Amino acid sequence: MLVKLATTTDKVKSDTPCWSPVCHITYNRDSWVKLNEAPSDYSQEEALLLCEEKAGIWVSWVPGYGEVVLDKSEFYC
Repeated sequence: MLVKLATTTDKVKSDTPCWSPVCHITYNRDSWVKLNEAPSDYSQEEALLLCEEKAGIWVSWVPGYGEVVLDKSEFYC
């Protein structure tokens, strides 16, 4: 059996669309999200989004800690 490997000059046809690494997740109030880091040793690593203060900044509630303002880079779904 002879197998020909593609070289850098060979064109590789792909049926898959181009993938963009941009996150298109839309967060909504009353959503639970996971925190990258808990705000204290005694708090949960989850937060309930209460309201969006401004674009990407959320007023949230963390069990065992209370109200906290989070940037969207500090949590994920």
